[in-house]
Amino acid sequence: MVKSAVIQSLRLESGELLRNVPVSYRTWGSLNPTADNVIVVGHSLTSDSNAADWWRGCIGPGKALDTDRYFVVCANVVGSPYGTLAPSTLNPVTGCPFGSALPQATVRDTVRLHKALLDTWGVCSIAFTIGGSMGGMHALEWTFYGSDYVKGVVPIGVGGRHSAWCVAWSESQRQAIYADPLWQNGDYNPANPPVKGMAAARMMAMVSYRSYASFDRRFGRTHMGSGEFSVESWLRYHGDKIVARFDPACYVYLTHLMDSHDLSRGRGPYEEVLASIDQPALVVGMESDVLYPLEESMELARLMPNTRLHVMEGPHGHDTFLMDLDKLNRAVHHWRRQHIDPLVNPPRRHRGRTRDTKRTRIRSGAAPLIS
Repeated sequence: MVKSAVIQSLRLESGELLRNVPVSYRTWGSLNPTADNVIVVGHSLTSDSNAADWWRGCIGPGKALDTDRYFVVCANVVGSPYGTLAPSTLNPVTGCPFGSALPQATVRDTVRLHKALLDTWGVCSIAFTIGGSMGGMHALEWTFYGSDYVKGVVPIGVGGRHSAWCVAWSESQRQAIYADPLWQNGDYNPANPPVKGMAAARMMAMVSYRSYASFDRRFGRTHMGSGEFSVESWLRYHGDKIVARFDPACYVYLTHLMDSHDLSRGRGPYEEVLASIDQPALVVGMESDVLYPLEESMELARLMPNTRLHVMEGPHGHDTFLMDLDKLNRAVHHWRRQHIDPLVNPPRRHRGRTRDTKRTRIRSGAAPLIS
């Protein structure tokens, strides 16, 4: 069940101060008495906090994210339309969506918001952070709270900063949305959003998420009964699907948020900053990834001193981490048992119920206001 908390204030990197910031989240498992068995999951661009749905092969009893042993948390990011403060959120002052008036947050800002959420539960430390794509950016950013607080990290299909290549993909998609006459500089009528631009942006994104081999094997030059190529039909399907569940202004906002990803910003030379991440890390790269090429994962593994590189093979491209779940589950499970389990005490159970009072407090409803 999705839950919601309100964080009283959040100071952004830009200096802007946001007040009464809603953040939605889901949890699985139980927080142990020492409040240190937390796994934080970061979600990708258009996913929501229900990680057990889109990562069902990795979350559950005995799996990589073992809910018998760990307390798994996935919180929605700033800018997403699934319950956290976003351009689609109604501004209490105007009664209209924030739209273009919402100050731009960064990956670092969202991690600060999620840290505030964990603080309301009395979390002492995080066993490890994990995520793919945008979620991998957040997973990496968490490490700068120090190895005493974050014990390990698993970044998947991501580099240490957004490359010019990735920024170009983001901007191309944004321009497709801007070109829709209904865009209205982001302050459009929610009942009449720029769906054509949004659909076109998603079609571009879907091309970047797969690979030449994936498209060639699945579609080739086959046609539908209407005479259009099968790949054209597939792209239109995904374009129509996204407009039914996602907000265009949120999409623009989140692509800018992803472009902010740079672990070295304000911290020093890039290579030195990566070398300072001393937590045990499992860097997962995809052999056929076009968007975040394997070279980026290899760079992380080379510069982060306590890292193992795991390469996922196959033709599925960037989306491999959402498709080959058995392979991903095995890799993370093995790494976790070797590097993380020895550091964490599982929750104690008594007559089938947790003895942890903190977990009872979490179940009781929304987290309290904090500043």
